[in-house]
Amino acid sequence: MSLRTNPDRILENIDRSRNRDAESAALNIDRQAEGRELETEMPDLDATTPERAKRIFAILERAYTRTAQRAELGRLASRFQAVGDIHHHHARGDVSVSIQYMDHERYDDVGVSPFEIRPYEITDAKKETKTSRADVNALKVLRKQLHRGVLAAHQKLEPRIRDAIRDRADMGHVQVQVTVDLRPAEYKGPLRVDMSEGDDLP
Repeated sequence: MSLRTNPDRILENIDRSRNRDAESAALNIDRQAEGRELETEMPDLDATTPERAKRIFAILERAYTRTAQRAELGRLASRFQAVGDIHHHHARGDVSVSIQYMDHERYDDVGVSPFEIRPYEITDAKKETKTSRADVNALKVLRKQLHRGVLAAHQKLEPRIRDAIRDRADMGHVQVQVTVDLRPAEYKGPLRVDMSEGDDLP
């Protein structure tokens, strides 16, 4: 009897499909870490534009710190030890920054910065951590990528932040969300990238 006419095999395939969908949904949740920070202290009515821009950046700094300290980021790093998960310690991801003006009708300002982690970066991290544990070294690299990604996303958002300040959208509660998303990728070569950190974030 063919698959088309065998009810048991049809039901078995439906079950498999449902399981794959459930695993995919779980993977999408497990591959992210995020941190949020809400600023409820209003700026002075006579605050200058640079002071108001500095306020938004300070909220971003705190959201970045929350994300870097989240247990979820450690779980993402631990996936580098799982066979067949992050293939050969190679991954791609994105760091996104969302600025939400809670007391204004302005839409959220969102900036995204993609990144890539290659196997040699995990190897290089061993020299600093003095350990061969893949999760420890991956966490160090992830935090570097998070740092660089937040700065890059903020740079993309600066014109929109200036527009928001001009519209006085920031003269109220402001919330910033920082999210890092990690997914497997296949290694395609020994291309190196600059992993130097900036000095603007803790």
